Amino acid sequence: MVKYFSGTVRVVYLSHAARHSGAEIGLRRFVEATRGRIDATVILAENGDLVPALEEAGAEVLVLPLAEDTRALTRGQIRVGRQQLTAATQLSRYVLRLRTELAERKPDLVHAISLKSGPYGAVAGRMAGIPTIWHLHDHLIPEYLPPRVVPPMRLLAGTLPDGLLTPSQSVLRAAGHRRPGIVTGIIPFPVPRPPEPVAVRDEVQVIGMVGRLTQWKGQHVFLEAFARAFPDGPTRARIIGNAMFGEQEYEDALHALVRRLGIEDRVDFMGFIEDVDGQMREIDVLVHASISADPLPGVVIEGMGAGLPVVAANAGGTPEYMTDGVDGFLHRPGDVDDLARTLRLAAGSRDQRAEVGAHARETVRRYEPEPIVEQMLSFYGEVLH
Repeated sequence: MVKYFSGTVRVVYLSHAARHSGAEIGLRRFVEATRGRIDATVILAENGDLVPALEEAGAEVLVLPLAEDTRALTRGQIRVGRQQLTAATQLSRYVLRLRTELAERKPDLVHAISLKSGPYGAVAGRMAGIPTIWHLHDHLIPEYLPPRVVPPMRLLAGTLPDGLLTPSQSVLRAAGHRRPGIVTGIIPFPVPRPPEPVAVRDEVQVIGMVGRLTQWKGQHVFLEAFARAFPDGPTRARIIGNAMFGEQEYEDALHALVRRLGIEDRVDFMGFIEDVDGQMREIDVLVHASISADPLPGVVIEGMGAGLPVVAANAGGTPEYMTDGVDGFLHRPGDVDDLARTLRLAAGSRDQRAEVGAHARETVRRYEPEPIVEQMLSFYGEVLH
């Protein structure tokens, strides 16, 4: 335990979502890795599959519902208007309820992990007199948020919390200026590394993507690149993940795309699968194809930890964690031709795939639970000092 703690630190974690998305999956892993060192309570703004998963990991979970029309407001809908004014009113009431809950529980820290829970958690924490950390997993840039929203979001991130955490230097830079006194850190949530690497097959059979189906994740770019790189033959594409947050139209468009490309008999849409490790063992090359800067895709670290050759977009936080041609392969975001070229390169000889995968496993040792937990506890100590 870091020197600032005389015992177990009590932390309330906040998220607006109760579904298995990136930061929420990371939180579940972190809670499980800190049993006995952190007394974790998670307050969610909705009920969902994440609740039993967090309880199994060792957290107390409280569902403090936020009105659906406010909780489900997408980042593209954040602008001035009647709907947004209604949301602001509902959110103000929610902050007061959350402040009361925090004042009664008296945790050492509040740690908000999502774009929505960061602001309302920091306000409620301040009102309750409890130090608050905003773990920002999103780029505060016009390519990700409506341009008019970027300055106020940067202002909130740079003034409200006592500590600002990000998973990459890229996200911290995009957050802009901060008031004096805010403690900053670059710490991703931990990614457990499988005890053994995946088997390296003689021939590439499956090239896969894992993640939520959404336009900016670039599944459409991957499918077009796959069709160009492997116009025929036995190699298959695998899409693992489902549409969330009102993005069913994009999933429908992906099915239409594979029909237009004439590859529907070689593409498998698997939906959401909780056993990602099991899927990694069936994939020969893992692809990350985000068309805008990704803060740090956990699936890239998972694939590297499994010993897979990972093809990832060269933007955002990813190149901070991967060296092109050494422990992975980088491609230009949104460039179908460059991704097709990189797919062919990554699917080269068995020896090359084995060597890149072995280097990748070594790279991600530093992101396993034990070192990440120590970094996080030290950061908590800095905020509380």
